[in-house]
Amino acid sequence: QVQLVESGGGLVQAGGSLRLSCAASGRTFSTYTVGWFRQAPGKEREFVASTSYSTDYADSVKGRFIISRDNVGNTVYLQMNSLKSEDTAVYYCATGRPSWRKIPPLEYDNWGQGTQVTVSS
Repeated sequence: QVQLVESGGGLVQAGGSLRLSCAASGRTFSTYTVGWFRQAPGKEREFVASTSYSTDYADSVKGRFIISRDNVGNTVYLQMNSLKSEDTAVYYCATGRPSWRKIPPLEYDNWGQGTQVTVSS
């Protein structure tokens, strides 16, 4: 099984940038779908972005966030630009089956512990 560890979270002012990392160990995840999700206080976990044979983004982050993967380093990144206060959440990465299309959250079967992102206005 793949172990996932997120890092790169922190406190940033609105309009700033952060880059999150999702490092995998135990097994290469170059063939998996890797997704980023987030959960704000009092809200349900929501999809942010994913990469597999294609990439997908939530409408709320399109044009601001970029997901990329380094298969040699076994790491997936989430570059977050033009951050807003509503981006404040715990961000999680997860793996699922490879697909040409976005897969449902229930099909992600391996999750990291999360990293906190706080955007101050």
